[in-house]
Amino acid sequence: MSVEAAGRVAGTGGPEGGGACLCGQCPHGARAGHRQAVAAFVALREEFAAGRGVPAGLAHSAGAARQWVSDELALSARTLAERATAEGVAWLAVVQRRTVPALWAAVAALLLGQALTAVGSGWTSARTAGLIAAVLLALALTVAAWRHGAHGGVLAPLIGEDRRLSASRAVAAGWVVVVLYAVLMAAVQLAVAGPGVRRRAVRLIELPYGSGLLAALFLGCAVAVLAHALVTLRVRAGRLQKVPADRPRAVDLLADDAGRGSFPGAQYVLVNAAVAAYALVCLARQPGRLPELPWGLVVLLLLSGVTYLAGTAVPGGRPVILSVVRSRELGTLAAPIRTGEDIEIRGTGFVPPGAGTPDRLARTVVRIGAVHVPVPLVPVAGGFANPSDGVLTVPVPVDVEPGRVEVRVVTAAGVETEGYVIEVQE
Repeated sequence: MSVEAAGRVAGTGGPEGGGACLCGQCPHGARAGHRQAVAAFVALREEFAAGRGVPAGLAHSAGAARQWVSDELALSARTLAERATAEGVAWLAVVQRRTVPALWAAVAALLLGQALTAVGSGWTSARTAGLIAAVLLALALTVAAWRHGAHGGVLAPLIGEDRRLSASRAVAAGWVVVVLYAVLMAAVQLAVAGPGVRRRAVRLIELPYGSGLLAALFLGCAVAVLAHALVTLRVRAGRLQKVPADRPRAVDLLADDAGRGSFPGAQYVLVNAAVAAYALVCLARQPGRLPELPWGLVVLLLLSGVTYLAGTAVPGGRPVILSVVRSRELGTLAAPIRTGEDIEIRGTGFVPPGAGTPDRLARTVVRIGAVHVPVPLVPVAGGFANPSDGVLTVPVPVDVEPGRVEVRVVTAAGVETEGYVIEVQE
């Protein structure tokens, strides 16, 4: 059963059937094409899980039928992955186009808020300085968004090598924006102030007035650099499995690579957002000086950063084979492992976080001796029974020589387990 046929089963026909554009070039077409590919794959998987769609010539051999089903699913998963990649590229272009208007909408909202709060108290030079600083900052971010349009515009510095939004980079960038806005606002006030006021303003932007704010900026940038170095070293050493995402998502700031909520990341983002909000309120109440953060809040940022780094250093690890046994069906006798039979590899870490998509599941390989065996995809209703994070079932190829043979698992992240020796008999 082809992918196109599965798409018709799912009711997602092409444009001639009244469907949406599927060109893959425009954002709408890429999104519609990805949705159709998802529907086609789900229909195909459910068809095979129900025991339908297998050619009659393969019905007599369970192993041949399973391999054929796995190959068909892998081919459909490859199409699904291509559609997902196209949607990710189109999504970055959409983000670039939408973030720039959002920046200037924020500037307009600031102007409206200043105008409303000026009623009764009058317009002050501090309000003018705040508005000019916001315009200058928005101009700089607009230029950066234009230069990095193909990589997400304003969000480009926040996207890591795994194509996910980085919590540490987002926090560091947030503190950079807060500090730049405060410095620009002070600079504008300094430029328009008189000589006496200018000398007083210079004293207000000297240390120790802005020491807490500078400490917060230092902590944010230091945590970002240390987190990046820690992840890079662990990946290169094989102690952390990283699988690239299709595209960045907002949930990446609060979740791990598998999309589950992450306490270290969530608390780090929320604590820094709260302290940054406090700094902006201080700046609004005393616009003539840099925000003075209490050292208690700086210590809170330090504890939050240490927790985040500890959470980054702990998870992961190499995949491990704990045991390999002969896969025995009900009613069969106990016997040693022989070529042509299935073995069950038990362990942990076979499916890294973020590798649960069909195309990445199909990339899991078991090396038995000198033979590389792709792990077959075994569909069940709503998902796959094989491969899983703790158990892999593969056949022992006839090309494997009898005797003591080493078994290794290579995950979708490219990390290989230590060898596990089994005895294969003729």
